[in-house]
Amino acid sequence: MSDLRLVIFDVDGTLIDSQAHIVAAMDAAFAAHNLSPPARAATLSIVGLSLPIAMARLAPDHPDHQPTLVEAYKDAFGQMRRAPDGAALSPLFPGALAALQALAAEDHTLLAIATGKSRRGMDHILDLHDLRGFFQSVQTADDHPSKPHPSMIAACLRDTGTLPARAVILGDTTYDIDMGRAAGIHALGVAWGYHPAQNLTASGAAAILHSFDALPMALARICPPT
Repeated sequence: MSDLRLVIFDVDGTLIDSQAHIVAAMDAAFAAHNLSPPARAATLSIVGLSLPIAMARLAPDHPDHQPTLVEAYKDAFGQMRRAPDGAALSPLFPGALAALQALAAEDHTLLAIATGKSRRGMDHILDLHDLRGFFQSVQTADDHPSKPHPSMIAACLRDTGTLPARAVILGDTTYDIDMGRAAGIHALGVAWGYHPAQNLTASGAAAILHSFDALPMALARICPPT
């Protein structure tokens, strides 16, 4: 299947706007330990990392609390997700669904996910937005080292039989861009996510998209159909 191309999507900050959910759960986790919550910008800066690494960065002065902060965050996140208005906390970004539908309809394109979410959290998003069936590979933090380690990308390539030169990662953080480059694939950044666009460019993103409408042209330029 070396003639096929693979488009790998990050989730938080790329496909879904989950910042309100993430910040609220982080604030609750720190409050449960009687600690001052991180600044909003600090919390958003760790989106995409595995939770133990994220907590080590957000609470460096409280190493004994870091494991329980992870569990408190998971508990708060899950409670909010199950609330009656939980679906409103993680909406798809404008144009995301249409972009997935268009790419999935192409005979020469396969789709995959590489996310810092847990498997349970990713399953929730797939069901919430009726996205099952779009992706040939879904890789989560449960089974891999944290981004930017390239393990998730390698698994996507194995699952789909795609060559690195025919694969692209679309993400909103430097962790996504660094992960893609470490795996030897193309990387595109998005301007609507949680890391500044200039940081994505500095990490080596081939282009920065300002809407999903720009995705087809960007893909055609760096990874055209064969």
